[in-house]
Amino acid sequence: MNAAITRPGADHWRARFQNWWFQHRSWIGFLFILPWFAGFIIFDLMPFVYNLYLSFTDYQIGTQGTPPWLGLENYLEIFTEDKLFSKSMYNTVYYLGFSVPLRLAFAFLIALLLNMRVRGMELYRTLFYVPSVVPLIAATLIFAGLLNTRYGLFNHVFVLVGLPPVRWLSSPDWIKPSLIILSLWGFGAQMIIFLAGLQGIPKDLYEAVAIDGGGSWRRLRHITLPLMTPTIFFNLLIGVIGGFQVFAQVFVMVGVDGGPLGAGLVYMIHVYNKAFRDFEFGYAAALSVILFSIIFVLTIALVYTSNRWVFYGDGGEDAT
Repeated sequence: MNAAITRPGADHWRARFQNWWFQHRSWIGFLFILPWFAGFIIFDLMPFVYNLYLSFTDYQIGTQGTPPWLGLENYLEIFTEDKLFSKSMYNTVYYLGFSVPLRLAFAFLIALLLNMRVRGMELYRTLFYVPSVVPLIAATLIFAGLLNTRYGLFNHVFVLVGLPPVRWLSSPDWIKPSLIILSLWGFGAQMIIFLAGLQGIPKDLYEAVAIDGGGSWRRLRHITLPLMTPTIFFNLLIGVIGGFQVFAQVFVMVGVDGGPLGAGLVYMIHVYNKAFRDFEFGYAAALSVILFSIIFVLTIALVYTSNRWVFYGDGGEDAT
């Protein structure tokens, strides 16, 4: 009889707990993402807002109290008087316009080759991926030696085949091509993403093209490329964002002056010089805000235009 009395009580509390769980389970999810959200607020949003505030001030290292308010003076000086702003932006866009497409094409081509069923393919994939895990500074120093005018391997090969040596890092005409060549070194991450996308393409689509008499070119054009456009778009977006922020390899290879005539002076080097050489942190903050705005606008433009060429295979408008 006691068991008959206590069982309804247990069911009652179980039902109440289930009702509470279904009504508040969304808050459980928020609880799990709370550490990330707190990190975003503390390490991303707050520094961004403070940097935006500093861009309107004359903040310099050692400033006591509230930095002097300048309003839009930093921005007006950047667009009207700072000649290095336009030069660094041109060098960055030049680097971006060549390095990103070449790196995408190179990574995609290698991924196509590594997607073939060949004996020992696991070893080949590892060998092509290993360079991307080499520290960036170490890879830059290696390339600086390879591109050395006097004893570099590249010029040594040129001399052997009868070509004149190239002043890779001492000629204004060759500094940006040298940086672009260096950017092709670490394509392993993009290659892995492309390879994962290629392995996700259904095999029956290739079999249907083969039954219709289509060759390798038709399979690539009508099956592989359309279904790989989401992966291409992702790598393109990440490449553009990273290309605007290129810094370490340029800093190590040509220095803070950008080499002869500032041919290698990219945008982030200009920001670094203003902040840590001239100690004009307010001015550097304004430069960083402009860079953020450019990246943000380009990202929105790429996302907006992706509806015209990215095929998601869902049968909707994006698939046309």
